[in-house]
Amino acid sequence: MVQFTDALVFALLSATARAAPLLLNKRIAQTTIDSVTPWEDACNSAGGGQQCNPIAVTAASTLLAAAGNCDQQDSADAMISLAKTLNNDPNMISLAQIFAQQPRNSPNSLAVPYCDTAPQNSELNGFFQCQFQGSDQTSFVGGLSVGEAGTIPLGLSAAVSPAGSCPANPTGPVADGQQLNAITQNPGTPSSGSTASGSTSVSSGSTASSAAPATASSSASTSDNSGAGAAAGDSASSASSSTSTAGTTTSSTTSSSSGFALSNGQAAQAQNAQFASLTADSSCTDGQNACVNGAFAQCVSGKFETTQCGSGETCAALPLVNSAGTSITCTTTADAEARIAATGATGGLTGDGSTTSASSASSDTSASAAVSSTAAASSTSATASDNQAATSSSSTSSFALSNGQAAQKLNAQFATLSASSTCTDGENACVNGAFAQCVSGKFETTACAGGTTCAALPLVNSAGTSITCATTADAEARIAATGATGGLTGSS
Repeated sequence: MVQFTDALVFALLSATARAAPLLLNKRIAQTTIDSVTPWEDACNSAGGGQQCNPIAVTAASTLLAAAGNCDQQDSADAMISLAKTLNNDPNMISLAQIFAQQPRNSPNSLAVPYCDTAPQNSELNGFFQCQFQGSDQTSFVGGLSVGEAGTIPLGLSAAVSPAGSCPANPTGPVADGQQLNAITQNPGTPSSGSTASGSTSVSSGSTASSAAPATASSSASTSDNSGAGAAAGDSASSASSSTSTAGTTTSSTTSSSSGFALSNGQAAQAQNAQFASLTADSSCTDGQNACVNGAFAQCVSGKFETTQCGSGETCAALPLVNSAGTSITCTTTADAEARIAATGATGGLTGDGSTTSASSASSDTSASAAVSSTAAASSTSATASDNQAATSSSSTSSFALSNGQAAQKLNAQFATLSASSTCTDGENACVNGAFAQCVSGKFETTACAGGTTCAALPLVNSAGTSITCATTADAEARIAATGATGGLTGSS
C-alpha cells in the first residue's frame, strides 16, 4: 500500500494553494422588466394609453444578452419620441435617459459593447450604459479589448473612467442585477459625444414616431435571469416593435388594431432579417426561440435544437392580428408575406424585399410574446393535430375552429401543471396563471401583468396557437370567435 508522509501531503497542499485560481465565467443578469416599469407608469399617467406597454416591454428585451449593441438606445429613442407626442412629458424623458444607461446582461462576466451609432433624439446625446460590477471591465463580449470599436462610447476619445461607470452612476459600475432607476432619479450630465441623427425639434405634426426598435424581439416580457434565460420578463401584456421615422408623428389608437398592426408587421420583418444571419452554431440563451435555416429552433444548453417545418413551409416571425406582438411559426413563404403586407408593412418578409426564408434568432420568447405552438414549432402543443389541423392558408375557415379547440385543450392541460411538474427543456406553458418555460427540466415562471393571466390563444391567419398574457375575458372572446364553445378550457 502506498503511504504519503506528512511532508509530502504538506507539499501537495502548498502547491495547490500556490496554483493559479480557476477563472469562472458566469452570466450576470437582472429582471429586465423592472428597468422600464417606472417609465411605463409615467407614460400611462401622461395619457399614452395602449402605446406605453409595447414600447416598454420591447425596451426591456433589449437588455438581454442576445440584443444588438444599439437596441437599447433605439428603445430609449422610442420612449422619448412618444414623450414628445405627450406634451414633452419631462418624467418620461428623464426615465428614458436613465433606461438608456441601465447595464445590459452579460453572458460571460465580460463588459457589454457600447452602441456606436448616434441616437435619434438629442436628449440621448452623451448617454451610454453602465456595466455591472461583476463584469471584467477590461474585456468585452465578443473578444474585444479596450480601445477596439464598441469598447468606447460614441464621441469619447478614451475608455470610460471610472471603468463601468455612466453619467447616471459616475462613481463606477452598478451592483450586479441592480436597476439604475432604483438608486437614482437623475440621469446625470451627459458626456460630450454622440449627436442625434434625427430631428429633435418638436412641433405639431413633426415629431418622431412612437416606436420601438426595429431589431426588437417578439417577446413581450423580458428577463433572462436565474442564469438560464428562462421566461423573459416579469410583466406583460403583448409587446410589439415598430420602426421609428424622424419627422413623422404616428399616433396609436386604443380602440382598434390600427394602433399596432403596422408596428407588428415591421417587428416581424426585423426579426426575420435577424433570423437570416443565424446558423445552428450561433450562440444563444437557453429558452430562446428562433428560426434557423428555415427550421424552428429552441436554445437548449446554449445550442439551438431545430425542428423542421412541414413540406413547403418555412419558419418565420409573423405579426399578431388582435394584439400587439409577433409569433414564430411554420408557414408558407407566401402566407407569411401576405400577413406582413396586410399590416401595411412593405418590403416582404424581411423589409428589404427579400423572400429568403427566415433563419436567425433574436426572440427571447416570454410571457406576452405570443409564442407559436404549432406542431412543428413548440413542445407546448398537445399533438400535431391540436395545433395544425389544416395546412391551407387560403382562408381562416379551414383552421379557425381547430385553432380554438387546440387552445382550449392546451389551457385544460395547463390547469393541471404546477411549478414542480416535469417538463422538457425549451417547453413553454402556463403554470398557475404565469408564463412558464422549462429550463434544466424545471419550469421557470414569470408573472403576468396585473389583471392578466397566461393562456393559450388561437392564431388568426394560420393554423396554430400562441401562449401569451391576456385578460380572461379577452382570451375567452378570442376562442369564442373561432366557433369553439365551452370557454377557456372547453369545459364550461
